[in-house]
Amino acid sequence: MKDQEIKKPQNPETIGQGRRQFMSRAALSGLALGAVACTDKGVGAAPAASAAGSGPAGNAAESGVHIKPGELDTYYGLWSGGHTGDMRVLGLPSGREILRIPVFNPDALVGWGITNESKKIMGTKPDGSLRYTVADTHHTHASYKDGNYDGRYAWVNDKINSRIARIRLDYFVCDKITELPNVQGFHGIFPDKADPVDPKINYTTRVFCGGEFAIPLPNNVGTDDDSKYRSMFTCVDAETMEVRWQVLIDGNCDLVATSYDGKLAATNQYNIEMGAHYEDMMSAERDACLFFNVGRIEAAVKAGKFKTIGDSKVPVVDGTREANKDPKTALTAYVSVPKNPHGVNASPDGKYFICAGKLSPTATVIELAKVLDYFEGKLAEIDKAIVAEVELGLGPLHTAFDGRGNAYTTLFLDSQVVKWNVDAAIKFHAGDKSAKYVVDRLDVQYQPGHLNASHSETKAADGKYLAVGCKFSKDRFLPVGPLHPENEQMIDISGDKMKLMADHPVRGEPHDFIIFKRDIVKPKQIYSHDDFPLAIRDPKESGVFRQGKKVTVKLTSQAPAFSLREFKLKKGDEVTLILTNLDKVEDLTHGFAIPKYNVNFIVNPQETASVTFIADKPGVFWCYCTHFCHALHLEMRTRMIVEA
Repeated sequence: MKDQEIKKPQNPETIGQGRRQFMSRAALSGLALGAVACTDKGVGAAPAASAAGSGPAGNAAESGVHIKPGELDTYYGLWSGGHTGDMRVLGLPSGREILRIPVFNPDALVGWGITNESKKIMGTKPDGSLRYTVADTHHTHASYKDGNYDGRYAWVNDKINSRIARIRLDYFVCDKITELPNVQGFHGIFPDKADPVDPKINYTTRVFCGGEFAIPLPNNVGTDDDSKYRSMFTCVDAETMEVRWQVLIDGNCDLVATSYDGKLAATNQYNIEMGAHYEDMMSAERDACLFFNVGRIEAAVKAGKFKTIGDSKVPVVDGTREANKDPKTALTAYVSVPKNPHGVNASPDGKYFICAGKLSPTATVIELAKVLDYFEGKLAEIDKAIVAEVELGLGPLHTAFDGRGNAYTTLFLDSQVVKWNVDAAIKFHAGDKSAKYVVDRLDVQYQPGHLNASHSETKAADGKYLAVGCKFSKDRFLPVGPLHPENEQMIDISGDKMKLMADHPVRGEPHDFIIFKRDIVKPKQIYSHDDFPLAIRDPKESGVFRQGKKVTVKLTSQAPAFSLREFKLKKGDEVTLILTNLDKVEDLTHGFAIPKYNVNFIVNPQETASVTFIADKPGVFWCYCTHFCHALHLEMRTRMIVEA
């Protein structure tokens, strides 16, 4: 078959030359080819019955994907939730979804966006309503110590409203959300792994955020004058979640990577032209991987060499090309890479950043030691930091690592994951044409985007499992009308050949994820009263407390009863209801719903939550437990009586 012939292993330096040269000559043609790939299996998609490229699909039982009943997965996965605005928690290798952590969007299951505590985190308007109720989560990463995940925090972005959220990994809950100033289309994020100056600080203290869309600064006047549009790179404090500083740049930001020594952060750029229309965004043959000298930026901020924009008090330093011509004083450096790269990833050995080409069939390997040499004036040209630029296949997007010197890159148009050896690629680029850097190819279904491997961008990369998010599932699942699920595929990468383990349908549109061993985190399964200032420690503290029209109702729950059998209010009262779960038994969660008042939330063991509402409807309203807790769960209720 023609499409099978496209998939078979070929010499890496000659594979598909005609199509690849065509893509590099004409950006619009490249887009057209991408559109064809979505519908024409002869170009992009692997046949449904195809097992794998050069590697066997393997057997699910052999790979251990079907773990036994009652057996725990060996890895956690943290996934962005896409348009649901949450974070998903998976177990691997099974791929089972364990939890959804509500973050940016309201969640009726737990009352996120209903309780006062969650609304405070999410942000509200002056009238108390939520500032935003939509989101678009893309990328998630976690905090580091000694070059590996430390189980403290994870972060996820909201592209629509330029927000970054922090997740506490002891309770798997969101505890902070920050909206970035001067930014629109906030896309890539990555935490630092160490301090750029103090080697004793070998853990995450900053999170870097890339601003994708250029806007007028300040963005308070509508204009179509593209020359006034600019983008920002932002640094957020990992502990306080306050914005530390921003960098004004040429071009935009896509994704972000950081070095293990803390000295460098980088973003790949697919629009150095600063075009407002997509034709303009692809007019240049090469774009950039933009490096930030973190120590110099913070020294400039400390020395007062910054400005502020509009109402924001955040220090903004100048990272443009014009202001950074002298490498010995430069805050930034722009490495040239093939057009419209999609992704920049740090190798586990700490030596390289890799940019995948998207509209070029190549991956660019940049040596970080050479970038530092450039900043010290020891390298004449920043592009000399490029140590390899090799062809991988059509539409390379994102790259993961196995800790054994191999990289794994998604090929969107070829519907493949390609495994390639970084050292061999460097040798090939240096002139050794006998170096065979492509190790294996695996067909995936279909058009893959993000991928990641277990502990991929850490020093502890173990090369066990890899997951890939495919943007189109087509024929992989039962049809459910026009909206298809996406397809997440689990792959065993422990051997020489990649083995496809399982398919999992998923709601659109998730993006990035990380995978780490389960012993990295130590989740707490019962809260402490000390975490909640409003906690009610004894049922005797329950009651209705009135100050004019403002009323506080204090309740406790302990299966199978609430501490008040009923409570009375008057029409027009502003009511704050506080509920504490006194149960100490693991997995004994209670819910609290008030019919006709749009109130429903939960309290986990020893947790306290509160809601505020106006008692504007007279009558009797049976408040009941919504989370199954006891054999008498249906009887667990209290009457709210609102007198006219």
